[in-house]
Amino acid sequence: MFTRGADLAGFGDLTGLQPETRENMPVGVSVAMKYPADVIRCIADLPTQEYFDWYNLLNEKLDGLVTFGAEFLRSAGYRAIAQTRAQVGASGILSTALPHKTVATRAGIGWIGKCALLVTEVYGSMIRLSSILTDAPLGAARPVNDSKCGGCRACTDACPAGAVSGREWSAGLCRDEFFDAPACQKTARERARLGFGADGVVAICGRCIAVCPYTLGYLEQS
Repeated sequence: MFTRGADLAGFGDLTGLQPETRENMPVGVSVAMKYPADVIRCIADLPTQEYFDWYNLLNEKLDGLVTFGAEFLRSAGYRAIAQTRAQVGASGILSTALPHKTVATRAGIGWIGKCALLVTEVYGSMIRLSSILTDAPLGAARPVNDSKCGGCRACTDACPAGAVSGREWSAGLCRDEFFDAPACQKTARERARLGFGADGVVAICGRCIAVCPYTLGYLEQS
């Protein structure tokens, strides 16, 4: 994975999750790619066209990466499903049956922040994620079950939609109990229009990424 562009990757035990959400597969492979530092530095006020382009580019690269990984596992005799955008999709409640970030927490890559994005100690939340479901006997990492956000209110106070309640995530907590996804989407559409003239359908913001102390820590070193 790393030789093909992944910045983070890990294996997680999914057997504690409902079988139907994980396609009856016991293992999840989580893969992450980071945004360029300069792209994130430029979205502190409003999203940019470059940020949107990289959002799409990273999603495309991740689709290719997990497709390759799943094909490799199948060639070795295991079952594997690449959780590409075409495979996963999104429901009317802006969620999927098994979010990539849930697989990432099971694989020990990070925790879910107050803004409902995955936060990593290395890159903060300036990453995109994808995943593979498989029955290959891969050694699982220790899962992350609790937030490391603590009393930080950076994304809570900065969210232009007021979508971040400030409540900390823990494993099993429903997203809607701490984050208002419809409010985020509505405001993200408005900010994309203001930032780079998006058509009113594109919903992208990035404000919570830009203010996260873990993101800023990486940017300071880059």
